[in-house]
Amino acid sequence: MLEKVPTDEEMIALIGQPLFKVWTELSNLIESKYDMERLWNNGGKKWTYECKYRRGGKSLCALYAKENVFGFMIIFGKDERAKFEADRNDYSIEVQRIYDESMTYHDGKWMMFQLADNSLFSDMEKLLRIKRKPNKKLLIL
Repeated sequence: MLEKVPTDEEMIALIGQPLFKVWTELSNLIESKYDMERLWNNGGKKWTYECKYRRGGKSLCALYAKENVFGFMIIFGKDERAKFEADRNDYSIEVQRIYDESMTYHDGKWMMFQLADNSLFSDMEKLLRIKRKPNKKLLIL
C-alpha cells in the first residue's frame, strides 16, 4: 500500500494532461458501474503506480501509470477466457491482438492495454462485464 495516494497534479506531471484525462474518464466509467475498493500501490519494477479495483478479495482490474504511459490490466481465468473467445469477433482487432499476445499463467491470462485515448472504452466495458456484472444501481432522478 502507498503511504499517500498521488494527487491529480502528481499524476498529470507523471503521465501528462491528455493521458490523465483518459485515466480519469476510465476511472469514472468503472466507478459509475462498480462499487469497489480502490487500492493504490507502487507499480513494481515496470510502473510508478498501480490503482487496483477490488471487492471481497477479488480484483476487477487495475490501472497503471508511469512516465507518459497509462495501462489498464484485466486478468481472465479459464471461464472468462471461454466467454471472451465465444464473442471475440465482437471486439476490436486491437483487443483481439492483445488477448492473443497476452501471457497465460497458472492464475489466468494477464492482458495489459496501453491506452492513449478512449477509443477502446466500449471494449474495456465488455471485458469488465465478463469479469464481473456491474453492481452499482443506477440512480434515476
